[in-house]
Amino acid sequence: MEQTQARSNIYALLSRVLLLELDNEMLEMILNDKNVNDFFPSLKGWKALEDFDNKTLLEEHINVDFANISLLHLVPYETFYTREDQMIETGGANPVTNMYHEFDYVVDFAKARAISADHIGVELEFMHYLVEAEMAAAVANDTDSVKHFRFAQKTFLNKHLLKWAPMYLINVKYESRTPIYYDIAEMCLEFILTDNEYLSIEKSA
Repeated sequence: MEQTQARSNIYALLSRVLLLELDNEMLEMILNDKNVNDFFPSLKGWKALEDFDNKTLLEEHINVDFANISLLHLVPYETFYTREDQMIETGGANPVTNMYHEFDYVVDFAKARAISADHIGVELEFMHYLVEAEMAAAVANDTDSVKHFRFAQKTFLNKHLLKWAPMYLINVKYESRTPIYYDIAEMCLEFILTDNEYLSIEKSA
């Protein structure tokens, strides 16, 4: 259960950072929470932390970088990478829609900086949702549901995130202007690959 909780927490962190701009509360957690800060090794030597207060960091550096990697220069949507015409599918034909409906997952577009359900932050949030459902099933000693949710996680990773997110995340590493987004891209890339391996081992065990 501890491993599953850790996986849930990591998916939640990745989703939050990649889904919308940081606020002061989130920045403070990244900077001061030891469990979170360890995921941002490049951030520790960032000189801007000494030169600017949080408000300036957010408004002039971090959230400008977010716009750079998710709104201006890069495209964080699955269909951009998987469709031949590189058009973002914003309607019901989006490839993630069926799985979202199957598990009663609803995208909150009012909170997300996203125009489509296949935004990387939304897909990571869906993985968090599935892991949380797995934990609830484990608490209820419902082994069949635990297996069902794990199979769904493995399926979603392989049919969706792993097919395109590595390309986007590698681009983020090259395009990022702040260590926060460099680190989160590296962390996300490594985690979804290792989590897929973990789910494969668990399935065969």
